[in-house]
Amino acid sequence: MRLGKRGRFAKVSLFEQIRIEMLKVIPLGGLGEIGCNMMAIQDDNYILVVDAGIMFPDDYMPGVDLVIPDFQYLRENRDRVKAIILTHGHEDHIGAMPFLLKEICVPVFGTSFTLELLKEKLKEHHLPKPPDLLKVRPGDATQLGPFKVEYIGVNHSIVDGVGLAIETDEGTIIHSGDFKIDSTPVDSQFTDLGRFAHFGEKGVLALFSDSTNAEKEGFTLSEREVSRTLEDLFRACQGRLILASFASNMTRIQQVVNLAVQFGRKVVFNGKSMLTNINIAKQEGFINIPEDVEISESQINQFPDRHITVITTGSQGEPMSALTRMAQGHHKRITIKPADTVILSSRFIPGNEKAITSTINNLYRLGAEVVYEKVSEIHTSGHAKREELKLMLNLVKPRFFIPIHGEYRHLVKHAQLALETGMDKDRVIVAEDGKIISFENQELRMKGDVHTGRIFVDGKGVGDVEEMVLRDRRRLSGHGMVVVLLVLGEDTAERVYGPEIISRGFVFEDETGSILEDAKCIVLEVLDELDPSSPIEWTGVEMDIRRRLKRFFQSVIERRPLIIPVIIPV
Repeated sequence: MRLGKRGRFAKVSLFEQIRIEMLKVIPLGGLGEIGCNMMAIQDDNYILVVDAGIMFPDDYMPGVDLVIPDFQYLRENRDRVKAIILTHGHEDHIGAMPFLLKEICVPVFGTSFTLELLKEKLKEHHLPKPPDLLKVRPGDATQLGPFKVEYIGVNHSIVDGVGLAIETDEGTIIHSGDFKIDSTPVDSQFTDLGRFAHFGEKGVLALFSDSTNAEKEGFTLSEREVSRTLEDLFRACQGRLILASFASNMTRIQQVVNLAVQFGRKVVFNGKSMLTNINIAKQEGFINIPEDVEISESQINQFPDRHITVITTGSQGEPMSALTRMAQGHHKRITIKPADTVILSSRFIPGNEKAITSTINNLYRLGAEVVYEKVSEIHTSGHAKREELKLMLNLVKPRFFIPIHGEYRHLVKHAQLALETGMDKDRVIVAEDGKIISFENQELRMKGDVHTGRIFVDGKGVGDVEEMVLRDRRRLSGHGMVVVLLVLGEDTAERVYGPEIISRGFVFEDETGSILEDAKCIVLEVLDELDPSSPIEWTGVEMDIRRRLKRFFQSVIERRPLIIPVIIPV
């Protein structure tokens, strides 16, 4: 059977039923986690990939720069992967693209701002061949193999975002992208509710919808409200006004530029990513900055402080960001003054709280007034809250609903919300990465899973950092390192030199004497127990030293340093 207009069923031939049984949707990242968003939509021999994003490392991943989804399923089916669609330009949706395109180079579809951000990102990587980047606009439709994809404009915290209506032989799938419903946007970028409703009237097989704010009641604060708060801050500020924001949030940046013009201030853009994104936004027509308003860093001292507005990076307390360097007194040209007002116009991303509060404290020490989300409404989320999510569900009226983009609790809360709108519990599915969501004859079945996971990017290394390496790094950071150096006779194990014990980040001395000397005695005991008449297994000796010292340190001072025996046979 096939879902007809307004959800009614129509008969299809046996041939069609067999042919359309292959429609599968496979989340490869972003379900059960924040970030790494990636999804494969597969019909027989055609795979369409939606997004390929990164996740920023957690505290338990020392030394890791980025986390990307595991591409194993796409790698194993590379001949079937025919196209990639990007919903918008945030890192958690496009950040993994350079790594994916190195392995699977297929056409990439996205809006102009999204693809320009991707182009800039690809400059840092050396791809075997340049990808085919194809620009689309909201309202456009593209035929990709068995799929007809329409791009639906959505409002988000970055311009030029889209949701997707993917028409398949089995029915229409709606992918919301990241969205919110702002009835009074300052940039005229509305979420096209009419188009979502249009597909709802035709009949939607399944809705895959953003769950990031599924725990939060009400409606998302409008950008226009944020603009009013910013206007009050401009009016009250007697010195320089320094605003830190995400470099991709052109809507917020345009608001600040407009207020600077209104209050007779010059604007200085600061930070590498900020300058890059501003140039792209100018080029694509997403920001308007009067020529006589923008000045360079070197011109700041040519104007009174009350006539200066600085728009910079560093709202998350990133160690090398411009605002962090200002707060630490290390910025080349901008020194924080007591009359300055610093605005952190973004939310505290979980995991960044310590870095952000450290930056705020340093700014206060320098005499600045600091405004941030906990004390003023100077930021609004780009993700729909519960009332907006309900509205989307009621407009689209899907036969099946699968929440996406969020940790497991977000998915569950979004699923519960769907039940509140009247959906049958058998048609609301909470899935996780790797689960195969199969649509057969208008019914949904969970049919096994595929391999998924996270790949750590450490410098130029991709995937060469495994859990064991991370565990060693965590032990080094928390307990230090002990190196045991020995030079022994190759045949007799006669001691030529050592044991010498070298430590870093580890305290050996206590009130009763030297733990160092006791540790040496333990190593000597291991050597005394060796049988010189038998062949010596050096690996076994190292393991014995490691095991005994580990037990010794744990019992004496309750620490577990990383123990590295180094035995040199001569």
